[in-house]
Amino acid sequence: MKKRAFFTIPISLLLIAVIIASFFLINLKPEAGKVAQAQKLAEYTKPAVVRIVDYAVVSWQFNNPDDPEVIAILEQLNNQSVVGGSGSGAIISSDGYIVTNAHVVEATQKKDEDIANEAFEQVVSIVADYFKVDYETAYNYMVAYTQYTNIQRVLKVVLPGGDVLDGEVKSYGAPINEGKDVAVLKIEGKNLPTIPLGNSDDIQNQDNIWVSGYPAAADSDLLSPDSSLVSSMTAGQISATSKKTEQGSPVIQINAAATHGNSGGPVINEKGQIIGLLTFRGDTVNGQEVQGFNFAVPVNTVKEFVNQAGVRNTKSDTDKLFQEGLELYWGGYYKHALEKFEAVQRIYPNHSEIKQYIANSEKKVDTSKMLWSDYSTIFYIVDGIAGLLVLILLVFTFVGGKSKGSAAAVASTAGTAPSTGSAPTPPAAPENTLQDLNNDGKIDVQDILLALQEHQKKQQNKDEE
Repeated sequence: MKKRAFFTIPISLLLIAVIIASFFLINLKPEAGKVAQAQKLAEYTKPAVVRIVDYAVVSWQFNNPDDPEVIAILEQLNNQSVVGGSGSGAIISSDGYIVTNAHVVEATQKKDEDIANEAFEQVVSIVADYFKVDYETAYNYMVAYTQYTNIQRVLKVVLPGGDVLDGEVKSYGAPINEGKDVAVLKIEGKNLPTIPLGNSDDIQNQDNIWVSGYPAAADSDLLSPDSSLVSSMTAGQISATSKKTEQGSPVIQINAAATHGNSGGPVINEKGQIIGLLTFRGDTVNGQEVQGFNFAVPVNTVKEFVNQAGVRNTKSDTDKLFQEGLELYWGGYYKHALEKFEAVQRIYPNHSEIKQYIANSEKKVDTSKMLWSDYSTIFYIVDGIAGLLVLILLVFTFVGGKSKGSAAAVASTAGTAPSTGSAPTPPAAPENTLQDLNNDGKIDVQDILLALQEHQKKQQNKDEE
């Protein structure tokens, strides 16, 4: 057995080492790319940040045919005026629920009379400017001859990929200084990108945060039309956590830059979670905006309206595949990243970032790093064979050796006669001992045989007597 073990044990240990190494390689995680956390957050969240356009179109009828100038002014306006505006929001469920501010969608939530009055004030201001008269004079004149005939409400959600979808308000708080400035919208869709909701009770002063949205200051006539689909992200910290509005609603103060159009946009923490929605900025100084003093509705207040709408904030398959693809891409595993990105495109073709990442991955696929998990099937086969060989070697070493020794012992026992009665007298030793035959220090086999024969003859003579 010792001779067998000398060869089989090292071989068995080598095979076991192969099995352990293959198990380690299969479960080896891809190397992480050297990408800043802020960049990761921007790429993770950007596909789920949307622009919201909310307005009402009021149609007018002017009833003084003797005033062609006012008639001409209204015709230039197509006998209509528009009230409303735009803001930002974030998708929080793969089936199309969006969180934003109540004041972002305020225009379509007002009563007809309130919408008409606001739209009428616009018309009066235009007429006053045209005729160079004061506002009150123009108002008294226009109110006598003008009436609205129709009000059309429009709520649109513009996705980063370019789709423009109808939105529907599912739960609604109240505009700034009237209540909790939160609204939950619904659009039709599936497998949409999302951003998870965090917990605003966990925030601390000076926590790092990022504000994402579509600020009006970032829009310009010098930019291409598709640039309006790209959200902006600004960085900052939490400045105060326990401030409240006049109505007692909690707000978070932040120092990240923001302006008109950012309203309703998500405030994101280092975990990529929404911890608030931007709601209003600080007061102007000498008529100028002062950056670094902005306020957000805490996400736990937002959750009240999310629960009212019956929304489940869950990560979508699109998010999972896209984030896995990004991690592989940043690590240099372009072949595997491409597979993830193509899977995203199959389930959500209008993803805002996916075409560019697919194109970049295809360019770099020839330099892609190896991922050992690709060879898991081969490893499993090798491990199976190695395990079987180890078992065979162990049986051969230990069980096989013991069986041979046992067989020899059985054979020896079978050749011995069973004892009966008194113990037999041991045979006398040969007169010519080995010592006698080994005077020269060497043992001759022929001498041993002759000595044994002589001993047997003497023993036979004794038996005959």
